[in-house]
Parts: sequence; structure tokens; C-alpha cells
Amino acid sequence: MDATFFALVGLIIFIGIVVYMKVPGMITKALDDRAGAIANQLAEAKSLREEAQRLLAEYQQKRKDAEIEAEEIVAAAKRDADNIAEEARVKTTEYVKRREAMAMQKIAQAETDAINDVKSKAVEIAISASTKLLQAGVDAKAAGDMFKSSLSEIKTKLN
Repeated sequence: MDATFFALVGLIIFIGIVVYMKVPGMITKALDDRAGAIANQLAEAKSLREEAQRLLAEYQQKRKDAEIEAEEIVAAAKRDADNIAEEARVKTTEYVKRREAMAMQKIAQAETDAINDVKSKAVEIAISASTKLLQAGVDAKAAGDMFKSSLSEIKTKLN
């Protein structure tokens, strides 16, 4: 019986105690628990990744919607600006036409006033000429004829 035999017996007893104490089962259980924890962490990581991808897609959609809305706002602003510019052109044209019509009315009124002034001056001159002729001693019949001819001449010239 040498030392190798006692080392072998000690090893067998040690292995027996380890098996009796169920150490391999505890090791397996610890490894299984560790594997389960890792599997749970992987599942949680996968869930978080899917949620992150969903949020990313949602924010990308929101960004696209915001860009579309911004483009619509810009287009509406351009349309409004064009409408305002067109209204301004129309109002300016109408204003110019009204001012032109008022100027034409003033010109027509001034022309009418001038014609009336000329007519009244012509009548005054005719009356003055008739009066001078009458004072000069033209006989009544000649003066009456001259007055009638002057009056008819003035009427034709005034019309």
C-alpha cells in the first residue's frame, strides 16, 4: 500500500462527498440560472432595440409630416403674397382710372365754363355794339335789322 493507493482512495472519497453533496447539480443549476439571466437580458435588449426602431420610425414620420406641412405653409404664403400683389395692381389700376376720369371731368367742366364765358362775352359785345350803333343815330328800321341779324348770327355761332 503505497501513497498512490491512498491518493486514489482520497480522490474517490472526495468525489463521493462531492456527489453526495450534489455539487454537480448546484453547478449545473448555477450555469442554468446564468444562462437564463443572459437569455432574459438578450430578450430585453431585443425588446429595447425594437422599441428604439419603432420610435425612430415614428420620429422620421413626424419629421416628414413637418416638412410637408412647412412646404404647404410656404406655398400658402406664396399664394397669399401673389393674391395681395394682384389686388394691389387691380386697386392701383382702378385708382388711376378714377383719377383719370376725375381729371377728364374737370377738363370737360373747364371747357364748358370757357365756352360759357366766351358766349357771355360774345353776347356782351353784341349788346355793346348794338348800343353804340343805336347811339350813333342809326334809324330805327336799320338798327332793328342789324340787331336781328347780329342776334341770329350770334345764335348760329353759339350753337
